[in-house]
Amino acid sequence: MARLPLIPLDAMPSALQDAVERGRRSRMLSSTTPVQVWAHRPKVALAWLGLMESLHSDSLLDERLRELVRLKIASITTCQACQLARKSDAVTEEDIACMATDSESFTPAERAALRYAELFASDYLEIDDTHFLRLGEFFSDAQVAELGLYCALMLAGGRMTLVQQAY
Repeated sequence: MARLPLIPLDAMPSALQDAVERGRRSRMLSSTTPVQVWAHRPKVALAWLGLMESLHSDSLLDERLRELVRLKIASITTCQACQLARKSDAVTEEDIACMATDSESFTPAERAALRYAELFASDYLEIDDTHFLRLGEFFSDAQVAELGLYCALMLAGGRMTLVQQAY
């Protein structure tokens, strides 16, 4: 049970209800429960969902990479709701079973992004110029910036969901 009362979907402002519905249709949201907690601050919840939606629907990174990164971070935050959610069919259960950052089942670009995400979520002080040079071999500067934003959003969202027990 969530640690804060859930705001019923029909009690949310219409703009937030619309954002939730778009998120459900696009698979960006696998559950409305976190948003029902965030809805205690509807404008902030709407801004959060807006950033998520932008990174989901207007991304410079492909869907498979985003899903791999999301799941890697979910494995570190131990957010069960995040770990169980599937937001892309481009990632298989075999991929998920082998989330090792050095797995040959991933492309070199995916391995570089997964390693970055792993460090971002667990040992961020170890990220150095070498990691950015490696990412630069596969991604543009804008894509690397987006990867950092996406990692930050997934890390914060997973921890927030877990701490608030909003799953």
